[in-house]
Amino acid sequence: MCVGGCAQGHCRKGRGVSGVSTMELAGLLKSLQLESQRERGDPKSPPVSAPPAEQVLSQILSLFSAPGVSSNAKAGMVRDLRVLFEAADCQWLFGDSRPSATPKLLEDLVTALSHYAGLPKQESDTRGPPSDEGFYATVPDRTAEVGLVFLSLLAKVEATKGSKTLGALAMRQIPPRCLGRIYIFAAAHHSEKPWTNPKSQAVAKELLTLLVQAAGCGSLSEFLRGESEDEEGKFAAVMGLLKPELTKETWKRNPATKHVFSWTLRQVTRPWLSHHLETVLPPSLFLSDDYQEENKILGVCCLHHIILNVPAADLNQFNRSQVVYHALYQHLYAREAQLMQVVLLCLLDLLLVLERAPQGLSQKPKAAAPCHDVLQLVLTHMEAEHRLPLRRVYARNLPAFVERLGILVTKHLKRLERVIMGYLEVCDSPEEAARLGILETLKCTIQHAWPRMACRLAVLLKALLRLIWDVATDGGLTPEPARTALFQGATECLILLDRCSQGQVKILLEGIGKSCDDSSLQACIRQVQENT
Repeated sequence: MCVGGCAQGHCRKGRGVSGVSTMELAGLLKSLQLESQRERGDPKSPPVSAPPAEQVLSQILSLFSAPGVSSNAKAGMVRDLRVLFEAADCQWLFGDSRPSATPKLLEDLVTALSHYAGLPKQESDTRGPPSDEGFYATVPDRTAEVGLVFLSLLAKVEATKGSKTLGALAMRQIPPRCLGRIYIFAAAHHSEKPWTNPKSQAVAKELLTLLVQAAGCGSLSEFLRGESEDEEGKFAAVMGLLKPELTKETWKRNPATKHVFSWTLRQVTRPWLSHHLETVLPPSLFLSDDYQEENKILGVCCLHHIILNVPAADLNQFNRSQVVYHALYQHLYAREAQLMQVVLLCLLDLLLVLERAPQGLSQKPKAAAPCHDVLQLVLTHMEAEHRLPLRRVYARNLPAFVERLGILVTKHLKRLERVIMGYLEVCDSPEEAARLGILETLKCTIQHAWPRMACRLAVLLKALLRLIWDVATDGGLTPEPARTALFQGATECLILLDRCSQGQVKILLEGIGKSCDDSSLQACIRQVQENT
């Protein structure tokens, strides 16, 4: 058997294509242990002579990458490599007194191990995730074994920090692309996914922690972006490695790629992200343009992070903000509540960016047209929408659009009034999120468009009183917190309407208070009448 335990078909007299046999590896490990003890000052350790690290690792890499080597043989080599790194002395591995592990050699070795533990490639980039539960059966165990090898290597890097000279050599031997490979490997397995298990997740999390520590950083974000704006972190190296798998034709063949990209992107914030805008914007756009809801949500969340962390001037350059706006606008026709929630939040922040776009003298007021277009389409969909989850999402986000437009909301008052009336009539227990959101919308509308409220007083007053009566007489179907919030919201709207109409609401409510026996309705009327 050779280093990796491959079959005799790949070895000759116990010797692999690399020229390293099992007995030679055992002798090498022992010699490395003795040399380590001797260099630590153990007088009982006899002098030994170990082969150069470059020679040993190069031979192992050749055998590991040779065609026709079985999976069992590679698994054995991974275990042997872990033992090798654990037993090796830092001076042997990184020192410059004799040929040590070169940066290119370590990068090739890390790349080979990452590919060995990588996810199986899907045959088609248009196919969804595999339905076969055994598709990822071997991935977690391979991930854990390879992760332990990387942990052993990084532990040696960490151990060199006691020596200034050796520590500098060690960091020089581990290039940014090598650290980037290890990061991508750990990022793909650190959270619960179909291709992970508790053991592989634990190893990946430990690997991320040690990676940050070995790089001399205080956090994962600092590892990626750098300590200061002038310092370059490992984000560029990571994105360079991800780029071949992040094209429109290839990103679906590895289901981990999109999660690694999304999670990595969220670690880099302002002002560092603007330096990488050209790299991160295209993948975010084609993620959001996918037909699967999960990918759409992931892409929109990436776009939202970019909008929040890149200056408006950079986003408006080359009409990038308009490209993002049109991509998001198409999602307003979606019928999935979760997707609509992230799209509306993203659009709200994007409209602020569009406001800062340079405008010609003959053009419309800044961002007025996009905001009007969005609100008009949202209100059109709200009128016809009957699904409660989507109604709740619309109602929850509508107040922010009214606030954004301010007095300009008067352009939409006719349609907005119909939406408010329709949503106040429909119960959505137990949270009553839709009705509460619409009450907040009405309150914002009254505050901004109060000169137009007097002519709508009769319609709005009737709708609010009907809401209070329905909630008060629903037989306890509405939970108490929601009841209280609805009464409070309706009362605040009545008070605002009274101020807009110069006390007309108080006059109209006098007769109702005398003829109604319901205590909840009387309490609301009393609050309105006592308000000055």
